[in-house]
Amino acid sequence: MAAGEQQGRDYLQRHRIPELLHRLGALLLYHRPERPREFLIQALGRVKAGKRAEGEYPYLMDEANLAAMFELLDVVGQGHITPAQYREALKTLGLSTEDLQFGDDVNITLDVFKEEV
Repeated sequence: MAAGEQQGRDYLQRHRIPELLHRLGALLLYHRPERPREFLIQALGRVKAGKRAEGEYPYLMDEANLAAMFELLDVVGQGHITPAQYREALKTLGLSTEDLQFGDDVNITLDVFKEEV
């Protein structure tokens, strides 16, 4: 791989551009707005405001969706899931698992799941 290409990949990863584009695409498919460009501009504005703590970050899923997903993962109703299940759920949602701080001996509760996702 050429040095310039690797620098480009590093830049995209450092600024988490692939994750941002994936989330924006998911928002588009979920909401299916009549004016997608305007919707994306507004979503990016909410992302910017959310990062400055001036507004709410645009989420694809609400608490009811997250609770339903958690219930699907917690098939026996223990009230928690394993870190491995949690990582797979994040991957399925297209979210990064790089910064996870959970050891394999920790149980992920619904409250932790909602907060982290």
